[in-house]
Amino acid sequence: MAETAKIDAASYTPRLKKHYEEVVRPKLIEEFGYKNPMQVPAIEKIVINMGVGESVNDSKKASVAAEDLALIAGQKPVITRARKAIAGFKVRENMPLGCKVTLRKARMYEFIDRLITVALPRVRDFRGLNPKSFDGRGNFALGIKEHLVFPEINYDKTEQIWGMDIIVCTTAKTDEEARALLKHFNFPFRQ
Repeated sequence: MAETAKIDAASYTPRLKKHYEEVVRPKLIEEFGYKNPMQVPAIEKIVINMGVGESVNDSKKASVAAEDLALIAGQKPVITRARKAIAGFKVRENMPLGCKVTLRKARMYEFIDRLITVALPRVRDFRGLNPKSFDGRGNFALGIKEHLVFPEINYDKTEQIWGMDIIVCTTAKTDEEARALLKHFNFPFRQ
């Protein structure tokens, strides 16, 4: 009885991956006229970064931020450390300054799904994503001021609010192709 309740991880396909294969890929082929299906841009990875500047005074803050990021991403983050000492910022070499995590495959699609459907609508005064936040090579970056917009974070147990950077890396060659790809994934761009 217990074995039938388990979900087979190998056969599980995220909702957005099916959406990409059934809806997004054919629309992009029609829009840009790709000859080979491997030319169609796809989302390669997502990098989530939390910079914790307060960890200069208290080094435990970076590990607390890493625990929150692990809840959000569903994967253990890496604590980023200072490469060299900067006296003006009171930073010593090898001091923890933040954390980051790279999501790929199923976890990446699940995160995008939660970001678009749950987190972004909860952002205060949200007017849409900036359509100019591409880097020229098809990668999109956005910043969130409060990590509390994710439902995994318990508001009552949080001692501090941190911002985070989310970078969506695609295989698109141009920003126009990447913008079309993310639009088909229902990213809420400003008009």
